Amino acid sequence: MARISNIIEEFIKHLINEAETGEIEIKRNELANKFECAPSQINYVLTTRFTSEKGYYIESRRGGGGYIKIFKTDINNDKHIKNMVSNIIGDSLTNEQCNSIIKEFIEEEVISLREARIMRAAINDRLLNSSDSEKEIRASIFKSMLLVLIGGD
Repeated sequence: MARISNIIEEFIKHLINEAETGEIEIKRNELANKFECAPSQINYVLTTRFTSEKGYYIESRRGGGGYIKIFKTDINNDKHIKNMVSNIIGDSLTNEQCNSIIKEFIEEEVISLREARIMRAAINDRLLNSSDSEKEIRASIFKSMLLVLIGGD
C-alpha cells in the first residue's frame, strides 16, 4: 500500500499536468480533508516533493484557508539550469541532494540514464572521501557538469 505522502504527491502532480498553464492553486485545508490527514502532512509533501531543485516553485498565501499556488517550471530550460547552478546548489552539496537533482533530470528527460550514471560516478562518496571539503568539491564538480549540459563553460 502506498504511503499517504506518495498519494498526495501523485495527486498534485496530476493536477499540475492537467493544468494548461502548468500551475495550480489549492487550499491546504481542503486537500487535507480530501486525504483525511493533517494539514502538516500537506506541508510535508510540499516542502519535500515540490522543491525548486525539482523544478517547482510554491507561493503560499495566508488567509482564506491557506491558498497555495504551485508552478512547474521547464527544467529543460537552460535558464532554469543556470539558476540552479548559481542559486540553488550553492557552495556545498550532499550526495543525496545531487542524486535528487539527477533523478529529476532523468524523469524530465534532460539527461540520459548513461549521463546520470557518469554524473553519479563522479560525485559518489567513495570517490570523495569523507573529508571536510567533500561537499564543496561535490558542488563544484556537479555545477561544472550541469554547465557542460547546457553548452556553457
